[in-house]
Amino acid sequence: MKIDFIISALSSGGAERVVALVANHLAKNKAHQISIITFYDEMDTDYPLDPSINRIKLNPPKIITNYTLKNITGLINYYKIKANRPDIIISYITLTNLLAITVAKLFSIKIIAQEHNSYLRFMEGRKRISNFTKRYVYRLANTVTVLTSFDIDFYKKNGVKTYVMPNPCSFSPIKDNSHVREKSILAVGNLTRYHHKGLDNLIELIAPVLKENPDWKLKIAGTGDGDIGLNHLTQLAKDNNILDKVEFIGFITDISKVMHQSSIFILPSRFEGLPMVLLEAMSQGMACISYDCKTGPSDIIENNVNGLLIEDQNMTRMQEGLRELINSESLRNRLSENGINSLNKYSISSISERYENLITNIVK
Repeated sequence: MKIDFIISALSSGGAERVVALVANHLAKNKAHQISIITFYDEMDTDYPLDPSINRIKLNPPKIITNYTLKNITGLINYYKIKANRPDIIISYITLTNLLAITVAKLFSIKIIAQEHNSYLRFMEGRKRISNFTKRYVYRLANTVTVLTSFDIDFYKKNGVKTYVMPNPCSFSPIKDNSHVREKSILAVGNLTRYHHKGLDNLIELIAPVLKENPDWKLKIAGTGDGDIGLNHLTQLAKDNNILDKVEFIGFITDISKVMHQSSIFILPSRFEGLPMVLLEAMSQGMACISYDCKTGPSDIIENNVNGLLIEDQNMTRMQEGLRELINSESLRNRLSENGINSLNKYSISSISERYENLITNIVK
């Protein structure tokens, strides 16, 4: 089949990584012709792609300044050419889904729209258009995939055909977990979205823990749009007198190496969909601790079995959980081993098979 993936850009991010993973795996089936369409000028990607995948960067009219009109026009112009039309479109993220569904209906192209956050979270500054898309536009898609079953009732009430499609784990689980790890706690997230990712609260809650355990440090991996997030978090570390214990390591192309070396992974997010980074940390044998935010972590972590699940935004309990992990190597080892063994259903092979079945059912 001819399958087009549509996403605004392929720079660093969870949804972008899913596009690369799934497109690469589907491309192995030589019967498929895979394209990835983006709206922005960049043609490079932070994630390697199979050489058979066709990368298309649209050229929307520069005279149009409105983001939505500009990109919907570019997509219409592309699909005006009949030879460019696929058997099915798979689009990602709410605003891109709005554009893709509109154009797909115009040209009678089947479409799967993918959500990567709970319906409870709306994009800041764009709540109205996001809400409208989820309530009224998504019903026009052949299927909307969600990351957890939490969202199904909301979409069904709005007449949307819904299917649960978890994120795949991008890393193969390690087989040898006997190596010595650094005394480091790792957090990963977009620094600009520090509120969403809970990185601001993390600095505050972890300060007393690091002061009690001077041989431990916090690593934060990720970049942002400009330096606003980095500057804010750096100032918080200064205010809490732990700047010498916090290392901002930026965007890491091979984050699995950092995870392989570090001991504890912490997810302090206020909102999540199904956090790929938590799956990845488990695959590399890290002992994981996470807030039980509204969706995502509880689908992955069984408390005190393959990780620690902490009452949502309870900073005191999170501090207690970190202390337990720091003080007990046996607890870290047990959670680590159980985490590695709990990831079969998130393997790229299992998830790709779900994609194949869904695409086949819709197209045929």
